This record gives sequence, structure tokens and C-alpha cells, in this order.
Amino acid sequence: MKHAFKEFDRTRLRLRPLAERTHDLDLSVVMPLAHPAEIAAPLQQVGEAVVRAKAAGSPVIVMMGAHVIRSGVQRFLIDLMARGFIDVLAVNGAVLIHDFELALIGATTESVARYIADGQFGLWQETGELNDIVTRGAAAGQGLGETVGRHIAEAGLPHAEHSIAAAAWRHGVLMTCHVGIGYDIIHEHPNMDGAAFGAASYRDFLRLTHCIEQMEGGVLMNLGSAVMGPEIFLKGLAMARNAAGQEGRTVERFTTLVTDLVDLPGFPSAAPDKSVPQYYFRPWKTLLDRTVAGHGQSHYYKGRHADAVPMLWSAITRAAGE
Repeated sequence: MKHAFKEFDRTRLRLRPLAERTHDLDLSVVMPLAHPAEIAAPLQQVGEAVVRAKAAGSPVIVMMGAHVIRSGVQRFLIDLMARGFIDVLAVNGAVLIHDFELALIGATTESVARYIADGQFGLWQETGELNDIVTRGAAAGQGLGETVGRHIAEAGLPHAEHSIAAAAWRHGVLMTCHVGIGYDIIHEHPNMDGAAFGAASYRDFLRLTHCIEQMEGGVLMNLGSAVMGPEIFLKGLAMARNAAGQEGRTVERFTTLVTDLVDLPGFPSAAPDKSVPQYYFRPWKTLLDRTVAGHGQSHYYKGRHADAVPMLWSAITRAAGE
């Protein structure tokens, strides 16, 4: 039996220019590159681990959500990439959207409460250009993060110097983007090509997994990603360990860091059981416990990204003697 399920007709949508949107954030949020007064102990320890990893030729992977961009720490991440302390930057789709809008118009972020009321939320003309960029990049065999970073770097966008995606492209850092279809505002647009996004994002997942396979002695930092980060790392690590085990190798001695605002009572003991809410905070059980069990080390810092990232930058650069 064939069912005639109907689909929403996207040609009925009205897109408005970004000039008509009220923005909640602009480039004034971007912080100057400066050492903080002090460095929290977990971040100091991870900074030293990063320097050891780079000396040993092991990768340093940073996973992050969009709130990191909105906290204004771009200069710290860009400087770490320029100095060679980040090998992979794994992000969600919202990171690319905020990064692109900031590079294009120097502003980003809309009030959901304001614009969902009349159905205008996310439906902005210039932001939808990302869909065309991704479609072209996917056809050329590029990853999702790669194609957006390359466009921002080469298209002469007015504020490209603040773009972490463009910086990744310039400095040869692998930027991967991991999307769920329907999660991001550009998926609302008539020019969204689901197949292109799926192909480019899956290519990014395989590239990330290749780097995870080299993680022995490396460092994984998860900045505020409660779902995307731990889930893609878990699957990539399973694949890496499956292949490594058949070749007589291991992927088990590495360091992890999670930064977030969630209380983790009792950490660094094993993750709690299912009787308490913290069990369902994936970064604890996945990144701080299960994947490092045995020979790895894990660290947790509770605090804002605007505090954590500058402290990490300071810890890494000072440990390296720079």
C-alpha cells in the first residue's frame, strides 16, 4: 500500500532581509586577547596536557556549541589555531550560522520570543545563502565545516577576521560540523538541500573519526555541548577502537575536559546511577567516565565560556612558554 503523505510547500514562505531583524548580539561582545588574573586548576592541568599532546604528535580536539561563539571568545580560539594547538574543531550547525552572520554583517542572534510570534523566526534572506554554499561544497566533495570556512575566508566578507570557521580554513585546522536535519534555522528555507547537508556532515563525521583513531596521548575538550559533542565522540571512538583492536593497537590513553554550568556532585568519582538526574547529563557519563575508564584522565570545570576559554588559552600558551 502506498500512502500519500503531504509535505509543507516551502515556496509559500516569505523571507525578509537581515537589515529588518533586531539583533541581540554584535561584535562588541568579542573579548580582547588577554591573560586572566588566575587559572582554575582543572584548566591548568588540561593546558599542560595539550602541550604534552602536541609534543608527542597526538591530536587536540575541541567540540563546542553555539553559546561559545555568543560568549565572545573568538580571538582566543583563533589564536590557539594559529599557534597550532587545535587540530580539530567540531561544532554544531548553529555555530556556523552565528559565525557566518557575524562575518557578514557584524551581528547575529534573534529573539525567539519576538519572531516566533508571527512566524518570522529564522527566515532571513542572507542567512539562507549558507544553503547554497553547502550545496556547492557537497557537490565538490567537501565537508560542511570546510566549505563554510573556505567561503568566509575567500569571499571577502566584511568581518571575516572574527570568524573561527575562516581561521580554521586559513590555518589548516579540520573544522567539522555535525547537524541534525530540522535543528537549524536555515533548514526552514526553500533552498535547503537535505541530501547535500547529510553528505557533507557525514563526511565530517568520518574525518573526525579518523582523528579520534589517533587519540592515544591526545586531548578532547568539550565546551558546553550537552548532546552533540558526547554523542559523536562516543560513536567515533567505538569505530576507532573496533578497527584498532583488530590491528593490535589501543585508543585509551587520552585526556578529556568538559566545561559547563551543571553541578556534578561527587565528581571525579564514577558517573551517578540512573536514580539521579545527573545520570542523564551525557558529558559526565560519556566523556568524563565511560570513554576514559581504565587509562584516561578527565577534568570538569563549572563556569561560563567567557571565563573558561581565556583561562584555557592562558594555560596552554604559558605551559608552552609562549
